[in-house]
Amino acid sequence: MRLLRGAALIALFTGICHRIQLNSASTALLYLIAIVVQSLDSSFWEAAIISVLASASLDWFFIDPADSFAVAHPLDVVTLLSLLIASLVVTRIQTRSRLEAREAKLQRENTERLYRVGRELYAQPPSAEVGPGMLRPFWSAFELEAICLFDKAGMELHEVGSSRGNLAAKTRDGYISGRNADYPEVGISVRCLGERDSVLGAIGFEGLRQAELMAPALASLAGSAMERSRIFRAASTAAASAQAETLRSAILDALAHEFKTPLATIVTAAGGIRVAGPMAPSQAELAEMIESEASRLGDLTSRLLQLARLDKQEVKPRLEPADAAELAAASVSRYTGLWPDRRISFRAGSEQAEVRVDPELMTLALNQLLENACKYSRPDARIVVEFHANDDATIAVWNEGEPIPPGERTRIFDRFYRGAEARRTAAGSGLGLYVARKIALAHGGDVALVDTEGDGVAFRLTLPALKSEASVVE
Repeated sequence: MRLLRGAALIALFTGICHRIQLNSASTALLYLIAIVVQSLDSSFWEAAIISVLASASLDWFFIDPADSFAVAHPLDVVTLLSLLIASLVVTRIQTRSRLEAREAKLQRENTERLYRVGRELYAQPPSAEVGPGMLRPFWSAFELEAICLFDKAGMELHEVGSSRGNLAAKTRDGYISGRNADYPEVGISVRCLGERDSVLGAIGFEGLRQAELMAPALASLAGSAMERSRIFRAASTAAASAQAETLRSAILDALAHEFKTPLATIVTAAGGIRVAGPMAPSQAELAEMIESEASRLGDLTSRLLQLARLDKQEVKPRLEPADAAELAAASVSRYTGLWPDRRISFRAGSEQAEVRVDPELMTLALNQLLENACKYSRPDARIVVEFHANDDATIAVWNEGEPIPPGERTRIFDRFYRGAEARRTAAGSGLGLYVARKIALAHGGDVALVDTEGDGVAFRLTLPALKSEASVVE
């Protein structure tokens, strides 16, 4: 229809100019005006055909000899060539301008759609789950055939729309490979979400116009929405954990107070019974047992409370010089009396190591290692505490028993973590090893699990030893 319209316009100008006997130069200008008008909404080739038709009409009707395509005068050749070249150049410029205007309009529309999608995404509550609700704004705003999202956090696929090119599988493959992909034969573009080292997932678009331009922007918007949801979930979890921690600390404080008062009364009463008057040997033994066990329970309560308080605050030791071997020997002596059914021994070489520690905190760490060795071993089991001093002071605590399973070894120092065997063997809070290691780290040392090749369980506490003046001079 555009070609017919252009041909009719050229025919109209030809008839008018031929009737009024207009010269070739003036006619050529009128033809040029017709070609410019034709180029306003025609493609380049359509306008080029009309340009050739106008040049042919000018040659046939207005250049001597008339009614032929022969050209008698050189100036007429110049006129024809000028008309053809000028018309083609104008046509090309007009076509390019029209394409650029169309692209600018499309970009403006895409920008408006992006703004609308972003506004709808961030109007959703932060607690909204990653899923179809996040994809529908993209699908509706850009009139997609289908859109698919693979979420790494839940390892789930979410799809909106109807795909004809197996969009879900291509999106999953894009996440697994970690690379962007385009499938022009089915109109699919897949983009990874997040940075190269921390990919949050992948998103696939089917039926997206200007995919090479719009897909990265849409993927960035989807990644931001996913990151917002992830951060909100993490913040909610942290807030809930902090609230639970506060409640737990309050309960522990209350329980410790409630336990300590009756325990002190029991200890006092048992001591009073023993000194009140003569008793039969069996009665004296029972009174001593009551006093001993009540004291032990009071000590356990105090230690549990101390562990809980150290867990929720930063450890700030008050350092002073101390002999690491003496600290270890004192803990061994104490637990030998508390656990008479365990064979606890202490080994130390002739070397000595002076360390700068907080004696109270370090005693708590050593006690925790010995407490675990006693609690998670069988009656009559051997427990060996060894002290060595080289560049560092090392205290190793080994006990007979089942080794810690390989799958649990990386988690035993986590807060509140207790392995399957530990939960079955004895009660506990899951804080002991965590706090012991926290104390060691605060002193510049560490607590580590020793590989015993299946022969029992061993932990090694390492502390930096003080250098003597002679070694410092050397």
